Amino acid sequence: MKKAINKLGIVAILLTSSTMISACSQQSLEAGKSKPSESTANIQMTKGPNNKKEIESFADPLFEEKMKEFNVNGSSFVVVHDGKVVVNKGYGYADKEKKIPVTKDTVFQIGSVTKTFTALAVMQQVDKGKLKLDQDVQKYFGGLQMPNQTGKPLTLFDMLTYTSGVDFPDLTNITGPEYINNNNSIPMKEFFSKHMPTVVRPPGEVYTYDNVGFALAGFAVENATNTPFSKYMEKNIFKPLDMKSTSMSFTPDLLEKMATPYGPTGDPIPASGSGLRDTPQGGILSTAEDISKYMIMQLQKGKFKDKEIVSKKSLDMMHAYQVFDDKTIPVATIGFETPFNEFANGQHVVIKGGSMPGHQSLLILVPEQKTAFFMSYNNDSKMSIDIYETLMDHYFPAKKNEGKTSYLPLEEKEAHKYLGLFQNTRFAALRTHFTYENGNLVMESGFGKQVLKMIHPLLFEDSEGSKVAFKKNSAGEIAYFHYNSPKSLDFVADAQRFNNKPPFDDVPQKGNYRSHIDNLHALNIMGAKTGNLFKPMDIMTQGEFADTLLLAYGWNGFPDDSKEAREKVMKGIPGYDRATPITRQVAATMIQNLKQIHDMKPIQPDKAIKVKLLDAADDWAIQSIQALASQGILDPDTSINADGSITFRPKDLLLRQEASALLALAFGYHALPNKQQ
Repeated sequence: MKKAINKLGIVAILLTSSTMISACSQQSLEAGKSKPSESTANIQMTKGPNNKKEIESFADPLFEEKMKEFNVNGSSFVVVHDGKVVVNKGYGYADKEKKIPVTKDTVFQIGSVTKTFTALAVMQQVDKGKLKLDQDVQKYFGGLQMPNQTGKPLTLFDMLTYTSGVDFPDLTNITGPEYINNNNSIPMKEFFSKHMPTVVRPPGEVYTYDNVGFALAGFAVENATNTPFSKYMEKNIFKPLDMKSTSMSFTPDLLEKMATPYGPTGDPIPASGSGLRDTPQGGILSTAEDISKYMIMQLQKGKFKDKEIVSKKSLDMMHAYQVFDDKTIPVATIGFETPFNEFANGQHVVIKGGSMPGHQSLLILVPEQKTAFFMSYNNDSKMSIDIYETLMDHYFPAKKNEGKTSYLPLEEKEAHKYLGLFQNTRFAALRTHFTYENGNLVMESGFGKQVLKMIHPLLFEDSEGSKVAFKKNSAGEIAYFHYNSPKSLDFVADAQRFNNKPPFDDVPQKGNYRSHIDNLHALNIMGAKTGNLFKPMDIMTQGEFADTLLLAYGWNGFPDDSKEAREKVMKGIPGYDRATPITRQVAATMIQNLKQIHDMKPIQPDKAIKVKLLDAADDWAIQSIQALASQGILDPDTSINADGSITFRPKDLLLRQEASALLALAFGYHALPNKQQ
């Protein structure tokens, strides 16, 4: 899975409600009142990592092992405890080819760790009274208007806690080598005057990892202070913290010291900048040396040396859990997040990961233990998650489990409220279906099938201990769920239920295509041709199918990936013409082109069904047809014979009902390898 998944990289994803969303009410935001989650109510105090020699004896072999495992060439690592830097060093190479080592002064793009700095800037202006967390943000957008379909005003608090409810939370994710030159990027006011998102879910109701919300929060700071955001950060955060090698621009001196980015194969790749100027959601370049000062300030409640960078009240709000999956499972604070909370071992931990192509970072704060860790490294792997878990187990081990988790029985009548089709609110490509089988709730997605056991109503657990928390909307109906498994991508956002729409008048209730058509209709991918008629036997043009395919593909919310998909969808197909009726072999090739970019569950070669075509396809289409058929991506009227042969009718025109089945199977919740029929 390429760029979008790689950008998710680690937490990178970098990450991360409902009626129980906030530990602070909107009325008490300014007072900074909050409460701990039940999982951290009785934190066990430890001495923490305070011995340089001991830390290095533990960390050195750990990084050696993990860097080899994840093909990482170079990494920085810094540990802060009780106001002091205990360890700050580098491992491996900033540039493998030139044998330049990583040091505490090596520059990395810290990606979404920038969001914590943007939240800090907002809280500085809250301290000064120029911004308010509970006011409609429209007043801070310099006259620009954000469409809002919900009737509930969007606030800075919603934006900083990843609950803005916007339709395209990654609208600002435009990257490329051409943006290293800041003059090529677009100023925020110009960008948002043309590309303002729409609020489509009630603010504060749904957790969705949100890049555009933090970009707009930075835009609010820019407007409130009448200062370009990058200049504000330089004057009010970087300089007071003595962060001499930190910037929101690729200055010549920082580029000279920057670690070379490496791709998945281990080869160097070009560094990428952001198309949005200043980039409040992810544009900072920094070093371990500078981040150590930032962490000291965080652990000292907003103070650094003799300066108050932000008030203690505001800093406490940034560390307090504000958004929850369940009362025992925190998800986000103001600026920070808490994914994979089981790794926290009962400690109050807030983290923030960051990702740019070829660079990853992770900042870990354990405020009650006066401890913080930070690392940056130069590839797109998930190494930081493994190191985070290992560090916590070593320095803050979990208490012994006093007993096994107990489960409640789930009756079929009660299970009904959980069933149906859900779509991730960040990644439209992630779709999940819940059914009831043999007394259990069953969750099926492109990542596989899980049987869930109920801990209590709304909270379930899979076979590996990862939690599935259902959430209610303001009407008290189950409308969302959140899955915290690190093996899935669902942890980056809540998923929203999509209820079936009224059936089409011309689709038979018990027809073989009915479920595919209904699912695509519910997801707003493929609807009526006219009135309430689907026209299942009508043919599609190449242009109509391409547009529908891009919606089913589900990455249209990411500008970089949408561009890549549009460029690759026609690869290898001669004579593309939007007005030409599409054949089945052209449709199969288009689908396979996109599946090769992002395949959530690629079929293993040893499990692939060997398919032999019995009818003639053009040479350029044969492999695509075989690839789809081997994964069971076939319309109901086409099947593989016992000997592996298939009649695909490659040069027949594609019917709308056939398109619905191919798209639903290729990119839907049930896109799993099917057994040979």
